[in-house]
Amino acid sequence: MARHGFACLLLITLAWGQASNSAAPAQKQANQSSNMAAPQTVPSESSDVSKVPPNAPVITIKGVCEPSASQSPALECRTQISRAEFEKVMDAVQPNMPARARRQFANRYASILAMSIKAKQMGLDKGPDYEERMKLAQMQVLASALNKELQEKASEIPDKEIEDYYHKNLDNFEQAEMLRIYVPKAQQMPPDQDKKTLNEAEQQKRAQDAEQTMKAEADKLRGRAAAGEDFNKLQAEAFQVAGIKSSAPNTSMAEVRRNVLPPSQASAMQLKPGEVSSVMADQSGFFIYKMISKGTMPLDKARDEIKGTLRSQRLQEEMKSVQETATPTLDETYFGPEPTPQHVTTPLGTQPKGTPPPATTPNPPPGPK
Repeated sequence: MARHGFACLLLITLAWGQASNSAAPAQKQANQSSNMAAPQTVPSESSDVSKVPPNAPVITIKGVCEPSASQSPALECRTQISRAEFEKVMDAVQPNMPARARRQFANRYASILAMSIKAKQMGLDKGPDYEERMKLAQMQVLASALNKELQEKASEIPDKEIEDYYHKNLDNFEQAEMLRIYVPKAQQMPPDQDKKTLNEAEQQKRAQDAEQTMKAEADKLRGRAAAGEDFNKLQAEAFQVAGIKSSAPNTSMAEVRRNVLPPSQASAMQLKPGEVSSVMADQSGFFIYKMISKGTMPLDKARDEIKGTLRSQRLQEEMKSVQETATPTLDETYFGPEPTPQHVTTPLGTQPKGTPPPATTPNPPPGPK
């Protein structure tokens, strides 16, 4: 067995990290190609590796070996890697690696091992450049190991702490079934009124008139909604007035929570069952809500979410405490002044017309029933 050290382990780790990001597209492309060629056997997840002894070679690379004074020229030059040695490398890179990924990983590992041995034979493992790269690589591996350790510790959350968080933040787990009408703020221009034929002042006047028309329509629809008319019917009328030909969205919303509603509409959660909200406006249009029922998410369903929240908080605190102990001061004569942060503005109107905007919150908005 050729002895490979830290450098090879680092190389295979970095290479595997890059391969993992592109594994899905590559596999998809391979599957598409295989449909036009001979069928290929996919490695089974349930392969019985227990039948292979720990000291048995699982990878043999012919023509690759590190030079050794005791090696007989008559012996074939080859490198063998036992099951125990290979699994040790796998555990360092990705514990519990799926069986279907082991073959790809083994091929990449063997390739990089061969390249590292060849590099040693050429004397590329000597010199100041190599030493500095190794120092940097060691720092990267240690930083990664620290991050992994902090994540594991942050995941050790007692049930009592989860329960305490749940009871202290019950409002965050309130959920409701509601109906919602979306009234677009703008009207689609008829084909015979090309926007390009209007000057800037005319375009601004038209936009203001359209917004006033749709606001008045929203007020009318709100009154009819409060009187008990069907929300889906009112939603269809809103789209008709806006000149939108596409089908109106379903007005039903199930398991709505405060944190998935935009701040301008979060007050809808304060409605009592049967109540209809006032008209709520934001940049995209006007919204009308009706509360159907309210309740609280059970602790069992909220447990994973709470655990994730507490884990994230713990990890941020630990990383902050580590980083605060080492605040760098850079010589501006050498590095130049601190660059001014550039704020990127996302252009409006990037979604299809007539589509209610998604909630701008960390959690995805609830879909229709």
